Amino acid sequence: MGKSIEVHGFVKASGKKIINGSGQEILFRGVGFGSWMLPEGYMWRFPNQGDRPRRIERMIKELVGEEKAAQFWDMYYENYTSEKDIQKIAAEGFNSIRLPINARFLIEDGEPLRLINGRIEIIDRVIEWCREHSLYVILDLHGAPGGQTGTNIDDSEHDKPELFMDDKNKRLTVAIWKMLAERYKDEWIVAGYDLLNEPLPDWFSVYNDQVMPLYKEIVNAIREVDDRHMIILEGAHWATDWSIFDEKIDDNLMLQFHKYWNNPDTESIQTFLDKQDEWNVPIFMGEGGENNCDWFAGVFRLYEDHNISWNFWTWKKMDCTNSPCSVNTPKGWQLLIDYLEGGIKPDAETAERILWEYLNNILFEHCVYRPEVVNALFRRPPVRIPAIFYGYKGEGTSFGIGKPCDKKIGFRVNDGTDIRFVKEQRDKPHFQHMKGEEWQPDELLYVQLAPNDWLAYEFTVPSFRSTLEFTLELCVQTGEFGFIEVTVDDVLFGVAGTCGDSWNSIKLHKHFSANAGLHRLVLKAKGQPVAIQWLRIVPV
Repeated sequence: MGKSIEVHGFVKASGKKIINGSGQEILFRGVGFGSWMLPEGYMWRFPNQGDRPRRIERMIKELVGEEKAAQFWDMYYENYTSEKDIQKIAAEGFNSIRLPINARFLIEDGEPLRLINGRIEIIDRVIEWCREHSLYVILDLHGAPGGQTGTNIDDSEHDKPELFMDDKNKRLTVAIWKMLAERYKDEWIVAGYDLLNEPLPDWFSVYNDQVMPLYKEIVNAIREVDDRHMIILEGAHWATDWSIFDEKIDDNLMLQFHKYWNNPDTESIQTFLDKQDEWNVPIFMGEGGENNCDWFAGVFRLYEDHNISWNFWTWKKMDCTNSPCSVNTPKGWQLLIDYLEGGIKPDAETAERILWEYLNNILFEHCVYRPEVVNALFRRPPVRIPAIFYGYKGEGTSFGIGKPCDKKIGFRVNDGTDIRFVKEQRDKPHFQHMKGEEWQPDELLYVQLAPNDWLAYEFTVPSFRSTLEFTLELCVQTGEFGFIEVTVDDVLFGVAGTCGDSWNSIKLHKHFSANAGLHRLVLKAKGQPVAIQWLRIVPV
């Protein structure tokens, strides 16, 4: 696959758009490297006692000793993300990565700033791979000195946001960013600087008034040495609280939110869209995922339809169905879990065998690859799309209805479409499927269409797809005299219908052609009201 023409030259904010070095408007479409430079226990299937780097490090040192532990981490950083990972990400059509950095990975304790030998070179190496394979790199300070969240996700030592409690930690944070900016000021493949990941959950909001002053201090330090790279600011409370943004502190700025486990609808991101309008800046869904493929097929289309850049969390983790790469669980892994929970300590030989098998399993070529995850992100066939995830471009473009529905269930309420539960036990939708579990029967939703109502679904055919013939499957109720008219790119493709009041999965026998690029499929009710639960676009 050739290099992406999108990935060319320094990027910059231009109004609400991101412009590359050729003056082309682009969106970031990327993946995050969670658990690499900041190991997260949930991605290792560990309990709370092993939920962050320092606790995992302590366990490994206790099990195999200091010398073997040092060898383990050298191999871990070598194996967890390799050029093969980068190559695959680029081949799949992503154009960027978000690189989460833990300060403890990079620097020694205390002042002045001192780099740990060999660690910045790991960042250099992944930047070089990304230049070679045409992926922008977003540098993300995921774990600041002292911790910006006071939780496991920043490797907090005392479960307090000590970045905001000790001026020494603030000074080190500013120094880290000035050092990174000095090092990469001429490196255009680095797209921007994501200053702090998810600062200050609500229970530490007493420190919220310190975030913007610290951002300003960091930006001033960066601009002393680097006036070209984009600055990326995250809101408080898992990046969702943008009330802290009281001053536009740079001209080359992007605002970032994160989105997990909630409604894939415009209403859920309206506050971010409003701030985008107010400040006239691009916005970025910088971290979201940890759900199932049905949710992915909805929420990532939401970002595309609103011209919002996005980054999927995360590329690789153990024993999963909802990341592209699933690490096989080593034999005996439960012994480590039991030990963390207070059980018997495995002997050193057993522990080493388990840990070194893990080091082998995290290599890209030894992972189970799950293309269905990437297909859902890009709406790329084969893909199933729940009917409730029709387009987000508004009435007349993404849907058409004769009469708005009065009954609301708390999802896509402004559209006025008639969205219902397949079963009637619930009255509000439930999108919290953190480990990729399928929707339960009482969570399933459908759209009821009156005659001549219609819904539009966009999907993408990649340039590397060898098969350009597709067919359509539908899960519908059409009644005795109802049917669905199907058009693809404004050309009538066929009609679908069943008899009776039960749900039926039907496959249209006719095929349609679609070249590489974005396509629009419209389902229109005819005859009588029809109900649609999902559609599946399948290569022939």
